[in-house]
Amino acid sequence: MNRTPHRQEHRTSLLLQLRDRAGALESILREFSKHGVSLTHIESRPGSHDSFEFYVDCEVALEDPNMAALIAALEPATLKLLILDDQRVPWFPRHISELDDIANRTLDAGTELTSDHPGFNDPKYRERRSHIDQLAREYNYDSPFPVVDYTETEKETWAAVYNNLSELHARFACHEYLAALTELQRHCGFSERTIPQGREVSEFLSSQTGFRLRPVAGLLSSRDFLNGLAFRVFFATQYIRHHSHPLYTPEPDICHELIGHAPMFANPAFADLSQEIGLASLGASDEEIVRLARCYWHSVEFGLVNQAGARKAYGAGLLSSFGELAYACDPNASPDNGNRAAELRSWEPHRAAEQDFPITEYQPVYFVAESLATAKQRMSEFCQAQPRPFYARYNAVSERIWVDRAVKRDTTD
Repeated sequence: MNRTPHRQEHRTSLLLQLRDRAGALESILREFSKHGVSLTHIESRPGSHDSFEFYVDCEVALEDPNMAALIAALEPATLKLLILDDQRVPWFPRHISELDDIANRTLDAGTELTSDHPGFNDPKYRERRSHIDQLAREYNYDSPFPVVDYTETEKETWAAVYNNLSELHARFACHEYLAALTELQRHCGFSERTIPQGREVSEFLSSQTGFRLRPVAGLLSSRDFLNGLAFRVFFATQYIRHHSHPLYTPEPDICHELIGHAPMFANPAFADLSQEIGLASLGASDEEIVRLARCYWHSVEFGLVNQAGARKAYGAGLLSSFGELAYACDPNASPDNGNRAAELRSWEPHRAAEQDFPITEYQPVYFVAESLATAKQRMSEFCQAQPRPFYARYNAVSERIWVDRAVKRDTTD
């Protein structure tokens, strides 16, 4: 496997204690400029005995001669100077090629279906799943997106899903989804007769918002999946549900990925909202990952938006669900599974982060945004307010994550 060389990003963190006097910080900052050392982060707090402490992160390695000269110049001008150890955080990918290290860490056994799966007793279906799963497991970031030659049976299953959802989308899908779906029909062959290829869909999305699809063999952990979003990468399965139950699937399949998710990733506000969650997941604690996963679920999967005085769906879990789409959007609909009517709440990420959710039944709570732009803005504000070990941003040119502090990633499992 040939990989793009990783450019090592060097950081040095310092703690400087200065006497509380006018111009103290200004004189120190002049030394950074004089020695050609760029600052990436600085924060202050009151110290003891009329002093202030400044935590500083620099974009230069400790071994660099410029950093050595800077430290030598700072020592006599400060009350205290400490070189801080790199902050340890849970492992996260720094370059897009490192998604290869997490893409096959599926939570299930891939081809080993559970006994309640519709295809469990169908050896041909299991063999077919194994073949498609293997295509995903052999993929790496700089290889061609695998093409699947779908069978006539698989195309019939797709058609049943596509046709049954089309009428519901016309009534309950948000405007942005319908506009993007029209473009996917025009450019990627979306229709009841054709299962689109992930390669073509990924190329189209990349041209619109920079998002791309990446094949995966099954479900990933919340941390691994959200980390991919930071790179504007969506992990997507390529297999399809069993033909005996075309309107039901116990797991994400290509119908859920392409009909539910793909159109929305062509919308800039939605794409940015998704990436905000992904960037916030990098190096986050396990507790924060749970909170971010809830935000993802209540927006990207089951989010609603008010448009023209009506509730419309933008979440893929709704847009790919026959029963729940009407249940969530139609004020006259009643649940067909014995549940009481769902509770509707305004989209507030801090509330969504505390709201747990069921996976195998209709949602008891839906969060409704005023617009996709508002949904993205509030998600961004929520992420920025969370305690984070560092600030991160994605450089689409280098395909790397830039961080403002010196961090040490714990090893992967």
